[in-house]
Amino acid sequence: MSTPFTGSYVALPTPFRDGEVDFDALDRIVEFHVGKSDGLVACGTSGESATLSEFERRSVIEAVIERADGRLPVLAGVGTNATRSTIELAGFAQAAGADGLLVVTPYYNKPTQRGLVAHFGELAEAVELPIVLYNVPSRTGVDLRPETVAEIRAAHPNVVAIKEACGSVGRAKEIAAQSDIALLAGEDSLIADFMALGGVGVIGVVSNVVPRQVAELCRVARAGGDAMRTAELVHFLSPLCRDLFIETNPVPLKTALAAMKLCTLEVRLPLVALEPENRDRLLGTLREANLV
Repeated sequence: MSTPFTGSYVALPTPFRDGEVDFDALDRIVEFHVGKSDGLVACGTSGESATLSEFERRSVIEAVIERADGRLPVLAGVGTNATRSTIELAGFAQAAGADGLLVVTPYYNKPTQRGLVAHFGELAEAVELPIVLYNVPSRTGVDLRPETVAEIRAAHPNVVAIKEACGSVGRAKEIAAQSDIALLAGEDSLIADFMALGGVGVIGVVSNVVPRQVAELCRVARAGGDAMRTAELVHFLSPLCRDLFIETNPVPLKTALAAMKLCTLEVRLPLVALEPENRDRLLGTLREANLV
C-alpha cells in the first residue's frame, strides 16, 4: 500500500502555561523536530485534544502547520465522538493546509462496527485529504476490527493507513492479511515488530525526546534492514518506552520535555502531575540517556 506517511511521526504535546496554550513553546517543539522526525501530529492523544476547546484545537492545528512551513508534513488530529463535528474539524484542517488527518474512533458512545463503517465513510466522502485511522480501544472503549478496517479501506481510497494501538503484533498481522492499508505502529515498544511485518512507520511518543533514534529505527528495522543496529536502538529506547508511560500519557512526556527546557510540565485537569517517586524514576532514565 502506498501512503505519504512513512517513518517517524511524532505525536506532539500541546504545551500550556497558566492554563492557556503556550504557542511560543509549541513553536520551539516543532522546530526541535525539523531535520530529525519525518512528520508531526497535532492534537492527538499526546496533545490532550479531549480537553481543548474547539477554538484551541483549531488554533493548535493551524499553528503547527504554519511553523512547520512545509519542512515536515503535518497530520491533524480531528477525531471526535460525533461524526458531524469530526467532519467540520476535518474541513478546517484541510483548508488550513494539513497534509492528512488522524482520526480516532468515536469514544464514549461505543458505536457498533457498522456504525464505524458509516462514520469513517461519511468523513472520507466529505474531504479530499488522506485519512489515517486511529484504533486505541484502551482509551475509546471501542475496537476497530480488522474486517472493518478492510471494509472501510476497500470503499474509500483516501483512507490510506491505520495507527494501530491495541498493543498486539497479532492484530497487525490480522490487518495486513485482510487489507492493503498501510500499518503505523501505535505503541513505541512495538516499532521494530511492526516494521518487520511490513509496517511503514510509527506515530509515537518517545520520538518527542529522541527523534533521531526513533526515525533511524523505522529505517533499519524494515525487512532486510540492519538487525544489529535495530537491536541496539531497541535496547536504548526500551527504558524510555517504559518510563514515558509510567503514568497516563502525556503526563510523563511533559515532565521530560520540561526537564529538556522545551515546555512546562503543565497538564490540564483531570490530569495531574506525576507522583514524586515516578518523577524521580523518569528523570533518572532521562539522565542515563544523556537527555538532561
